[in-house]
Amino acid sequence: MPKISQKGLAMPESPIRKLMPYADIARKAGKNIHFLNIGQPDIKTPEVALNAVKNNRLDILSYSPSQGFESYLNKLSEYYKKNQIPLHPDEILITTGGSEALLFAMGCITDPGDEVIIPEPFYANYNGFATASGVRVRAVQSKLEDNFALPPIAEFEKLINENTKAILICNPGNPTGYLYTQDEIEQLADLALKHDIFILADEVYREFAYDGVKHYSIMQVERLAEHAIMIDSVSKRYSMCGARIGCIASKNKELIVNAMKFAQARLSPPTFAQIAAEAALDTEDEYFDNVIAEYVDRRNTLVEGLKSIKGVKVAVPKGAFYCTVELPVEDTEDFAKWLLSEFEVNGETIMVAPAAGFYSTPDTGRNQIRIAYVLEKEIILKSIHILKLALQSYPN
Repeated sequence: MPKISQKGLAMPESPIRKLMPYADIARKAGKNIHFLNIGQPDIKTPEVALNAVKNNRLDILSYSPSQGFESYLNKLSEYYKKNQIPLHPDEILITTGGSEALLFAMGCITDPGDEVIIPEPFYANYNGFATASGVRVRAVQSKLEDNFALPPIAEFEKLINENTKAILICNPGNPTGYLYTQDEIEQLADLALKHDIFILADEVYREFAYDGVKHYSIMQVERLAEHAIMIDSVSKRYSMCGARIGCIASKNKELIVNAMKFAQARLSPPTFAQIAAEAALDTEDEYFDNVIAEYVDRRNTLVEGLKSIKGVKVAVPKGAFYCTVELPVEDTEDFAKWLLSEFEVNGETIMVAPAAGFYSTPDTGRNQIRIAYVLEKEIILKSIHILKLALQSYPN
């Protein structure tokens, strides 16, 4: 029998999705599951985006240019300038989701055996993107008791060697919701310049910054022009996860030229999704005011409720819509399976994401979960109640 590659065998499962077979069985058995495991907002997609597709009269659904539609690139450039991110259209390349943008970035700046430093916990698919690119992840651990703030720069510097090509951050963070300060971004910039490495910044949650704190982009650090690569997406901003439209942006012309080769190899990003994404840029500011107010209310409800449960520890997120939570159990993956297969309250249960998959350091985060507060407040309150009773009943 032919053998599967070592790379294929090494690809990690998603902690967010790998327990879906348990959820499918539970649903078929009649349980109502509240999905706190996945960052799929219940917020409505802006009508302007949906109508752009509904009312479109294309006769031929043709390829778009490999870099994306010119009209979308121009409009996207204006959006970034409005957010104090000076990007010209030719410094942006449209991708099939932020995931493809990350793969393009990895492909452009690393060779097999190279290393990327990432503060952990981090978005689980970074492990997958690194594995697919033959890259080793070197982790610097942030701590729940520090609210998952940026670890000391000295901890990053300890890991830098001749194989180090980049530091990758998510800002605001998934799975922690931590929002890096301007000072923390400036510290990373100084380190990147000192060692002549890239800073890769995943900024897909830019709009979701709370408590009066402003998001500070890696692209706002002028001296980092040749070293900064930004990853972005419409998925969360406009509640358009299914559109699969993102982008990679950099002022490093050589980076964009080479990313374009990857873009040409996959032909083009999807046409209708770009039409929707371009239209979404006309969304009124009021939409975001309402969405942010809703998420703040959900966050406060979740954090307050979790803190009321004995033995539970929680970091308070300042952005995005995720919360990393420490539970009084040894193995949250076993607990998450048990919630789906063995536990219910009046026919209802919850699905959470075990946090070990958000770490690359072995045996780390096994007593943590990630909760996405993307469901309405009433469901969050009900979910907290279910979690509290579950922890009281869990046999292990």
